[in-house]
Amino acid sequence: MNSNIAFALLLTTLAGLATSVGGLLGIILKRPGPRAMAATLGFAAGVMVYISFVELFDEAVGGLGFAWANVAFFGGLAAMFLIDVSIPHDYFAERYSTHGDARMMRTGLLTALGLGIHNFPEGLATFAGTLHSAELGIAIAIAIGIHNIPEGIAVAAPIAAATGSRGKAFLWAFLSGLAEPAGAIVAAIILYPFLSEAVVGALMGTVAGLMVYVALDELVPASREYGHGHLAIVSAAGGMAVMAVSLHMLM
Repeated sequence: MNSNIAFALLLTTLAGLATSVGGLLGIILKRPGPRAMAATLGFAAGVMVYISFVELFDEAVGGLGFAWANVAFFGGLAAMFLIDVSIPHDYFAERYSTHGDARMMRTGLLTALGLGIHNFPEGLATFAGTLHSAELGIAIAIAIGIHNIPEGIAVAAPIAAATGSRGKAFLWAFLSGLAEPAGAIVAAIILYPFLSEAVVGALMGTVAGLMVYVALDELVPASREYGHGHLAIVSAAGGMAVMAVSLHMLM
């Protein structure tokens, strides 16, 4: 179990560091092409939804039974909703390009804070998935890492524009991603003494709710806002198909 926890912490850290990749893109490229962003976000949404219902919720039912698995699932949805309405955030750094320096700096810092809080439960998702199986943890980490890239852009681009400092812009993008391993560490400290089939089932159901919320409320709308017709749903279907093939190969 200790080796599983160590691997879970490693995966969560790597997923969180994807915000640093976005930070670099926000500094160097300013904004990736809209078609690439739409496809990437849609793909990540498809991966998250497929994993949530095919793997995570199924495990929750096995550990808790159907009724309590649903309680955990909708509890996860509700928790992510409360976080989202309390501390909203935005993926699109280009929306801030017309503001003054002080406004852009404030936008970048508030975005970093909001993303940090949103990333905390995502760290829990990767941690819980990895405890169940390394393959599932890797899949979740990849999906979360993909959607962390535009988050890093949203932090770094306005701060770089406001301060002229690439170092500061990258630092804040990096710091916002550290909330994910922090979430995993807290989960490891609190949950490790109590791990059981029921606890793991509750985690799986809750994480499924968290990930479905992120996919449907954030990633799919974000993908569609970049335009390009049905690219969002096509990319989401592609993400589901890739996960289906991957899981079949691992069976």
